[in-house]
Amino acid sequence: MKPLAEILRPDSLEMFCSQGHLLNETHPLKQAISNKQLHSMILWGPSGVGKTTLARIMCKQAQGYFVQLSAVLDGVKELRVVIENAKKYQKIDQSTVLFVDEIHRFNKAQQDAFLPHIESGLITLIGATTENPSFELNRALLSRVSVYVLEALDEAGLMQILRRCLSYLDLEINQSARKKIIANSGGDARRLINIVEKIDQAKLRQLDEQSIAQFLQDKVASFDKGGDIFYQQLSAFHKSVRGSSPDGALYWMARMLVGGCDPKTIARRLLAIASEDIGNADPRALEITLNAWDVYERVGDKEGNRAIAQAAVYCAVAPKSNALYKAFNQALSEAKQTSDLSVPLHLCNAPSQLMGELGYGEGYRYANDEVDAISYGQTYFPKSLGEQRYYHPANRGLEIKISEKLKNIRGKS
Repeated sequence: MKPLAEILRPDSLEMFCSQGHLLNETHPLKQAISNKQLHSMILWGPSGVGKTTLARIMCKQAQGYFVQLSAVLDGVKELRVVIENAKKYQKIDQSTVLFVDEIHRFNKAQQDAFLPHIESGLITLIGATTENPSFELNRALLSRVSVYVLEALDEAGLMQILRRCLSYLDLEINQSARKKIIANSGGDARRLINIVEKIDQAKLRQLDEQSIAQFLQDKVASFDKGGDIFYQQLSAFHKSVRGSSPDGALYWMARMLVGGCDPKTIARRLLAIASEDIGNADPRALEITLNAWDVYERVGDKEGNRAIAQAAVYCAVAPKSNALYKAFNQALSEAKQTSDLSVPLHLCNAPSQLMGELGYGEGYRYANDEVDAISYGQTYFPKSLGEQRYYHPANRGLEIKISEKLKNIRGKS
């Protein structure tokens, strides 16, 4: 017998109860679906938000040949079979849509195997992942696909799915009990359906809030392997470290690990914290977090988790500064607005005689030949932009000394 989640899987966009931010009429994804012109893409979001379902609906709408692989079970061998079949379908003007679940589990070589077939148009790739594509997918693949972020379902969407479940199973549950079920689903439609299916199988005599709450208390562990860690719990962890609470950081880290979170997700977040929230106030935070990740890779969960916990505590108690984060964002914004400005000639290299005759590199002062190994007064920006100051160190940690040095350098420039 099919699982209830499979029985109730939507087969049209009208029945799809989420991702309105992607499926409104002005969004490129919705326009591509409506025009039956799918492009290769990555669907990134937590479990149970409809990545597989959306992929199937898109393929059906585009009238393509749909084939599904799992990065956990399949590899390049299975991909070759898909490619050979795609060539046959291409001869009869039939497009092939390849859906790869958990695509982040493919290694770099396996991901590279998709590239020529995406470029030739033989296949349209739709990859699904719960992991940040920036970290888990290689640049070559990312440059050939669009990335769409799917969000956890809101209460309205979950309530709509719950009503469908109850109607199909012919169950009567009062409103307060329904809200209890939704609260325990963590924005995961599959988990919500599984809960209702287990309730039906348990043949509870009463279906009120109290009996449902008791049932959920007993059974929730078997339904949840991570919950909403990508949102509420991971956010709480980040904010605990940022707020210098080592105890809060350890609690939320433990909560995520108990829920089945991949420890590397926590290590990645710590690396982001080390540069975003600590920066040059304590550069060692970045090194210590990288070392902790390396320890985890070498020794595994038990000892490795402890190393990541050590890094989390270090980051929590380290002096904080977002000066680097703000400075880099400001520089990025400036770069986007002035991308047509040329590099000043004195900052250019002159590898050929002609370039030297044209003035490339003329007037450049080599810092190591100068007093204090600093070329006081030398400019480093396009002339029309003028010298800018993005980085303003905080009065904390190592940035105190950095600030003093910059005042000296900038004061003599």
